[in-house]
Amino acid sequence: MNSPVIVWLRRDLRLADQPALAEAARKGPVIPLYVHDDAAPGAHRPGGASRWWLHHSLASLDADLRARGSRLILRRGRSEEVIERLCSETGAREVHALHHYEPWWRQAEDALARRVTLCLHHGNYLAPPGSVTTGAGAPYKIYTPFWRALRERMPPPPPEPIPERLPAPSEWPGSEKLEDWALLPSAPDWSGGLRETWKPGENGGAARLEAFAEHAAAYERARNCPGVEGTSMLSPHLHFGEVSPAQVWHAVADAGGSVGTFLGEIGWRDYAQGVILQSPDYATKPARDPFGRFPWRRNKADLRAWQRGLTGYPIVDAGMRQLWHSGWMHNRVRMIAASFLVKHLLIDWREGERWFWDTLVDADYGNNAVNWQWIAGSGVDSNMFVRVMAPLTQSSKFDAAAYIREWVPELADLPDGEIHDPSPLVRPANYPEKRIEHRQARERALAAWQQAKST
Repeated sequence: MNSPVIVWLRRDLRLADQPALAEAARKGPVIPLYVHDDAAPGAHRPGGASRWWLHHSLASLDADLRARGSRLILRRGRSEEVIERLCSETGAREVHALHHYEPWWRQAEDALARRVTLCLHHGNYLAPPGSVTTGAGAPYKIYTPFWRALRERMPPPPPEPIPERLPAPSEWPGSEKLEDWALLPSAPDWSGGLRETWKPGENGGAARLEAFAEHAAAYERARNCPGVEGTSMLSPHLHFGEVSPAQVWHAVADAGGSVGTFLGEIGWRDYAQGVILQSPDYATKPARDPFGRFPWRRNKADLRAWQRGLTGYPIVDAGMRQLWHSGWMHNRVRMIAASFLVKHLLIDWREGERWFWDTLVDADYGNNAVNWQWIAGSGVDSNMFVRVMAPLTQSSKFDAAAYIREWVPELADLPDGEIHDPSPLVRPANYPEKRIEHRQARERALAAWQQAKST
């Protein structure tokens, strides 16, 4: 019974409320393992911002493990091949891991289960994706009834503490060096803004959750105003599994006020996983038929202007610059910026999905794909394409003046009445004109929609 047990870690980089780790610790010596597998996800291998976060999260996890007499083993290659070799090398009798629902991880789990004894546990979502079904036993396609059914099963079980003991094997297997993976940017190092904004790791997630819990009751009022720190900013910690959704739920559920709105956002994560469980190619294939023949514009200059925050729409440009600097964008501004790309510039939503995948520290396959298809109107549950969001109206409605001044400094001297939509008389020479006027963009978008429907 002294043969070790491997814990295969992926997007679950924590010690507390980690069912796979807890069960392995009860069974014998534990070998925590992270496999850097860029082959399995293919085009959806981690983007630049995610790789930066991953480096620091792995370093933090290794330090936490070493403080408890353990350590993190790092290996590269196809997950199933690496783990099978490590089992042979160490005599490990079992591999424990949390379920993951991205299509490449499901395929890797299936392949690994044919080679070794794989024990999968739940723990990255409020309820196991696929388990919340209609009365007829079918998966939900629409979020609102899904959330209503999920809410009836809440609260989730109380989070488990860190195991008291993490028994070590008699001999540790070899490990690669994290620095050799070159996850951090160099030549140039563009991560200064990420370092200023974030503290990856389980301790960073716990601190972020504690800070948010103090004002979670005011979430509904504050979450839409980008100039106010009203959102939780927990998304990257949730994505990398540095904090579990059960931990989040139990920390804030009794806050009162409008905390229920925030809990619904945690439920949206579960909903998105259910969608990709039903449609694994959701990030590349529109769910609604007309969008398979939509007349998207292939305009590289417009796409580049959007990516760089040079569209001439201050609220859009502020969001895109915040994204490039910090790897994150305020949720309301994400909707505005995404809608602008799809409906004002008529550029395929998949271009936006790819850009967000590379630049967001919280880039999540399910959330990213579901949110982009919601904005585009192409999703199973989505906003209607004919509802064209007016960015200038949104900017003033949600009091984005201070936010624009922070991220578009060339407009900082404009008064509140001008900063949302600078007229030619006050627009600085170093700030671009609009790529297209709102009315013209709306008419063009509606015409494109009619063409897609009638083709």
